[in-house]
Amino acid sequence: MASNLLAKNKLTILYGLSLALLLFLLKWLELKLIIVNNAYEAYMAAIAVFFTALGIWLALKLTKPKTVVIEKQVYVNNGPEFTMNQAEVEKLGLSKRELDVLQLMAEGLSNQEISERLFVSLNTIKTHSARVFEKMEVKRRTQAVEMAKRLSIIP
Repeated sequence: MASNLLAKNKLTILYGLSLALLLFLLKWLELKLIIVNNAYEAYMAAIAVFFTALGIWLALKLTKPKTVVIEKQVYVNNGPEFTMNQAEVEKLGLSKRELDVLQLMAEGLSNQEISERLFVSLNTIKTHSARVFEKMEVKRRTQAVEMAKRLSIIP
């Protein structure tokens, strides 16, 4: 029965397939003609899409927060009273005045405030600070204070 239906409508099916093929060919040629006639616009659109995607990717990459975890050992003074580690002071070769400057640095005073508190010139404080940094082999005030606390030189 199905073969009888196919045989009866063979010509109609053949015309339908040929019309579909012709329509497909015409649409393909129309698309090709549109692209050829508007090649400049097509290239510009492709470049715009590419740079838009690149910009979005770059913005997401640059604005992503970078989390850095820093682990630092914290020294806690358990004793109620501070005792200076005299052996470390002698080992480093720190003078009494350098210890005073280091203590005032730990209190957060600036060089000017330290000079006013100790009644000496600003250049003298800078010299004492430089010697403390040199003896403790550090480059910054915060490093010097942290090392001094760790070595029990200052409370």
